[in-house]
Amino acid sequence: MAIVSRRSLLVLLAASAGFAYFARPRGAEIAEALYDIPLTPPQAPRAVYHLGHSLVGRDMPAMLSQLAGEGHRYHSQLGWGASLRDHWEPDVPVNGFEAENAHAAHRPAVQALASAEYDALVVTEMVELRDAIRYHDTATYLARWAERAWGSNPDMRIYLYETWHHTDDPTGWRLRLGVDYTLLWQEQVLYPALAKTDAPIHVIPAGQVLGSFMDAVEAQGGLPGLRGVADLFATAADGTPDTIHMGDLGAYLVALTHFAVIYHRSPIGLPHALLRADGTPAQAPSPEAAMLMQQTVWEVVTRLPETGVSA
Repeated sequence: MAIVSRRSLLVLLAASAGFAYFARPRGAEIAEALYDIPLTPPQAPRAVYHLGHSLVGRDMPAMLSQLAGEGHRYHSQLGWGASLRDHWEPDVPVNGFEAENAHAAHRPAVQALASAEYDALVVTEMVELRDAIRYHDTATYLARWAERAWGSNPDMRIYLYETWHHTDDPTGWRLRLGVDYTLLWQEQVLYPALAKTDAPIHVIPAGQVLGSFMDAVEAQGGLPGLRGVADLFATAADGTPDTIHMGDLGAYLVALTHFAVIYHRSPIGLPHALLRADGTPAQAPSPEAAMLMQQTVWEVVTRLPETGVSA
């Protein structure tokens, strides 16, 4: 079988997605300089604002708050599959706005960021990312949200939450996690956004953690209660697997990733029996699975310079 180089694979996948592949995209030099020096670890509990949709949800931020402990606080603005453009433009409706924000942790985004009361802004783009880039101008709106946050509080840290795609993606979910990080997240979103703003933007690499964790699970032949990627995701009332929304185990893994990036602390040893946002007990990973999750999160977060975290 012929060996295909990573560059050739990127070129082929870019062409199939309707994008041009550039070896040195605009903004890459800015990124190199920005990520060359890790951020200073925070010394106090964080106030975090989450902007996005159901891949943020209610349970993941609640789990993050429990992992962080006393003093951590958060608010959010969500929608159904909402893009960064949808949240920004006053004349564009955010689908599901009333339903998704009917909880005590909601605070309107413009008001929240203008208050300068937050230490971190986590922004989340819609799925499918290729459509968001093509039709919703992701890089421009990422830069605008970053400018708004940084303009009101230059000490606020701005994070792009790298999510994932459907597990039944015809290209292959694992292949896309690996290739999309360079081809889309970095070269079509992050680097162009950095070229449009002076605000620093870092990354919460949840998709990369998901891929690395499932590689480790498969290498071990599965773990108690967790044998495949579907075990991280939700299940509909009729038993149909949800291919995009995390269940309790996935939400825990994503919350660990947020914790490690925002707090610059290893999640190894953190509790794994947590509550959902409504106060009910979440399904807890087995001790073996929890340990592997925590180890994988710290390995990925400290390996990628764009997180701003050093080992």
